Amino acid sequence: MVLASQLRTGMALAFENQTYRVVAADYHPGQGQMGGSTHVRLQNVDTGTFRELSLRAELRLQDLPVERQALEFLYVDGDQCYFMNPETYEQTEISRALVGPQADLLEPGKTLSVDFVNGRLVHVLFPSMIEVRIADTAPATHQQADSSFKPAKLANGIEIMVPQFIKAGDTIRLDLETMKYMDRARPGAKSKSA
Repeated sequence: MVLASQLRTGMALAFENQTYRVVAADYHPGQGQMGGSTHVRLQNVDTGTFRELSLRAELRLQDLPVERQALEFLYVDGDQCYFMNPETYEQTEISRALVGPQADLLEPGKTLSVDFVNGRLVHVLFPSMIEVRIADTAPATHQQADSSFKPAKLANGIEIMVPQFIKAGDTIRLDLETMKYMDRARPGAKSKSA
């Protein structure tokens, strides 16, 4: 059992006969005789729907153990992404919807952390930043002093905005949450993984 005030992102709960993953938790201490509360955003593991609640800080909830495994991405087939456990070679099929919009950025051989609750996959964790290669972009234009960014296309077809000095073939670091250019990747540096 865990108190609502102790909830943290990534935890799993059994609540009202459903299994939920905590997407966000924000504790607000009370003042005077008012007790504190925790505002939580939960994702139903079965339906994928989200629910936002304010819970009394002293409310006891049943927390579930979360098992984290490192899985290697293999390929995409239709609406399914296939991963493999590098130790057992067992393959796991994950729906594109559960992986999220970052599924377009998956590359074969990339290892990601995956959370399981009661043997069931609940979440794929991506690093906050990844390295991607620019497949195509226009040459730098020196006439447009007011526009410091230009469109660029990644190998998977996704379009982003990059600074004028970036050229096709360059490797950049991309913020996955905002899908925005962060900086140019240093040659020989490895990208961080989750």
